[in-house]
Amino acid sequence: MEFIKEEIEDIKIGETFRVKQEDTEEQTDLMALKEENEVMNEMDENDQYKNHPDFTTGEKNSCSETEKTSSRKRAKKTGTRRTFTCQQCGKSFAEKIHLERHMRVHTGEKPYTCQQCGNRFTLKGSLNRHMRIHTGERPYRCPQCGRSFSCKGHLKAHMRVHTGEKPFVCLQCGNRFTLNGSLKKHMRIHTGEKPYTCHQCGNTFAQKVSLKRHMIIHTGEKAYSCPQCGKSFSQKLSLNRHMRIHDGEKPFTCQQCGRSFNLKGNLKVHMRIHTKKSLFTCQQCGISFTQKESFNRHIRIHTKEKPYTCQQCGRSFDQHKNFKVHIRFHTGEKPYMCTQCGKSFNQKRNFKDHMKIHSGNQPYTCPQCGRSFNQKGHFEDHIRIHTGEKPFSCQQCGKSFNRKEILKRHMRVHTGEKPFTCGHCGKSFGYKIALKYHMSIHI
Repeated sequence: MEFIKEEIEDIKIGETFRVKQEDTEEQTDLMALKEENEVMNEMDENDQYKNHPDFTTGEKNSCSETEKTSSRKRAKKTGTRRTFTCQQCGKSFAEKIHLERHMRVHTGEKPYTCQQCGNRFTLKGSLNRHMRIHTGERPYRCPQCGRSFSCKGHLKAHMRVHTGEKPFVCLQCGNRFTLNGSLKKHMRIHTGEKPYTCHQCGNTFAQKVSLKRHMIIHTGEKAYSCPQCGKSFSQKLSLNRHMRIHDGEKPFTCQQCGRSFNLKGNLKVHMRIHTKKSLFTCQQCGISFTQKESFNRHIRIHTKEKPYTCQQCGRSFDQHKNFKVHIRFHTGEKPYMCTQCGKSFNQKRNFKDHMKIHSGNQPYTCPQCGRSFNQKGHFEDHIRIHTGEKPFSCQQCGKSFNRKEILKRHMRVHTGEKPFTCGHCGKSFGYKIALKYHMSIHI
């Protein structure tokens, strides 16, 4: 999944070609030096060595016809061409000036300086391309959609959006890519290379963008805020997904049943219903799951693991969502508000149940007394009044109850748990009603 996301981001970059100043040298200089042939194709037109015949890649050569003719004559006379070889890496060049440029890779020399921002470059052509950031010049225009670009290489890559061409092929798995950079990133999946290291915790990453996302963990920065509810996110992609909650957009549709989803991942999980594909099976009881997260939660039933612990009262939970809801009891947070009556709730399910009061919908009717309920749980609890069933038993004293909530409250007698704390004096209570009674002292 990771490399698919990166490929999508690479395509977006290839389509937009926004050259950030901090990455200018990496995009226009270092890549050019590493790929000598591409450098020669992107030299300025006023550089007499721009498209020398020795470096032709199939595009129209900009050298004069006289130079072409003289080159052919020299080749005809001598029969062989003189080459210039780098003594450090063994790479050979047909022209001495090309070797001189190449040597800057080893020496680190950057003789061309931008007078506006101070960035330095090894090639004059790289400086010229960089200057278009300051001037805003975009001389290369797409003939199909009219989009303009500052670099010829960016236009060439953009054209593949229209042609669908993917010239860069992975020799190990056959995957194809529109950009050479995308192929290089993909190859790290096979090689296991992770060149980007976090200097704070030592974690390594195969992609630069992954490191940037990781750094947000240390900085805590959440630069993207929802204009409707104010919730903040560390990634723009997360904000875009969140916005679908407000606008109701569900762009991912199941082709088999027509059901739509606001997240692509949810659609993928849903598709397993049709394919009957259960990827995760419990070795202890044989129950299968389509989602790894559901499988992990189920395993905790057997292991009795409760990894989420409240720092205020010490209570532990096996599920993170239950832990989050519990924390709201201490903070008093009630994020779910009814727009009709203004009542707030700390749990989403309570909010949904409350909304049925306004809609008047009571789909659950008791066949014995005719009483109707808007919640299935309340209906089932009511039925036990008629049947006398008490399925929830205390393992310590054997007492039975007809509702699970009553058993939970009863268990506090044995555990001594007091989850309800007074915000004024810090005194704790085992029951919510006891806390309410106590609060009258402070009023």
